[in-house]
Amino acid sequence: MRDAVRLQKLEDACGVQLAFAENQFGLTAAGALSFNVMAAVAQYYSDNLQSEVLKGMNERVRQGWPTGLATCGYVNVDDPNEPVQPHPEKSRTLIRIFGLYASGSHAFQSLGAQLEREGHVYRSSQPRFHRTALSHILGNRFCIGQLVRNGQVYEGKHRRVIVRRSFDACQDVLSGRNPRTGAPQHPLAGGQFRCGYGGQSTTAERIRRKFENRDVHKHVYECCSNNRPGPDHPRVRWKSGDLERAIANDLQSMRAATPEIAGWFRTELKAAVSDLTAVRRRQSKSLAKRKAELEAMQDRLPDAYLAGAVNQEMYEPKMYVATSNKLKVEQAKVDEALMQLGDVDPASAESLLALFDWTQDAAEIWLGSNIRTKGEIIESVCLNHTLTDVTLDTTKRKPFDVLAEGLTLQNSRGDRI
Repeated sequence: MRDAVRLQKLEDACGVQLAFAENQFGLTAAGALSFNVMAAVAQYYSDNLQSEVLKGMNERVRQGWPTGLATCGYVNVDDPNEPVQPHPEKSRTLIRIFGLYASGSHAFQSLGAQLEREGHVYRSSQPRFHRTALSHILGNRFCIGQLVRNGQVYEGKHRRVIVRRSFDACQDVLSGRNPRTGAPQHPLAGGQFRCGYGGQSTTAERIRRKFENRDVHKHVYECCSNNRPGPDHPRVRWKSGDLERAIANDLQSMRAATPEIAGWFRTELKAAVSDLTAVRRRQSKSLAKRKAELEAMQDRLPDAYLAGAVNQEMYEPKMYVATSNKLKVEQAKVDEALMQLGDVDPASAESLLALFDWTQDAAEIWLGSNIRTKGEIIESVCLNHTLTDVTLDTTKRKPFDVLAEGLTLQNSRGDRI
């Protein structure tokens, strides 16, 4: 219909009569009506063809088979029972792509370079996998046996090439839930830090500077990954050594002000944990005894011997059922109390004291650890790490946040602790 209107406008503007191979429409009202009717019929034919094609495609997807050409890693074959099958060579490339990216040690550029070094070819006209192709491959659910059509997911009948666990791991990396581990030569790489202005992850940058005497100095920086910062976004760029010292100072905040305060707190902590353990042990023993009594009473109830003395009314069916239900409810409460109390572990006191002793030397331990251990320490102590142009801000987990706040009281008298 739009084409018909355009043709009529051209005819009116240019004064040239349109000619058609099969039909000729005059300049009369009847000719205009015939032209409009034929345009409407052509529009109906196009709309009906589109509807039928889409209906066939949707039905094929509901049956579990894709439409069009096979995606990367698969090939179309002349087999009515299995028209789409894994490609004997490209399927191995697909497995390699997901395996490398799920490790978290590759971005799209380094992943494409690694695949090229290993001899994997994307297509004959473009051997190397580019960013767009890798992004599409890693987000395509076809490889795990699913078909996506109009926002809905259908289970396909084709063979799966990628296991679901590997696919989910890649999605975590893509969405940022599992940051990339980064290169080993960058100690603080891996998305552990966020920019305090835009919230983007920071990335490690390695710079080599050559001097006239042919000396080469290598520097590692932690920078904001925002390539297009706004006018109010200052430059966030830390030297690796400065950032490590800032982390050590942050861990140092958990240390007590003096060895005397640390010793006092450790003694009081040990006594408090010992008292708590003793109380929990007594509560657990009392609840276990009460549970045994209730079980014995429940067993004696059918014989009408409740606590050794029962009147005649206990033999009534209603009274029997009510008493049985009452005992079951009380027994359930005792079981819930035991579950909330948990296991009384005598070694919990030693574990808690060992944790406190570790916090007093956390900064020195972190500076003397290898790259992997440093990452584990940062992840265990802090929930969030935010970098601005001048400060490092952290949100610590419990109980490290309490120790970092200090052992002083807000309403203390003078300099008393």
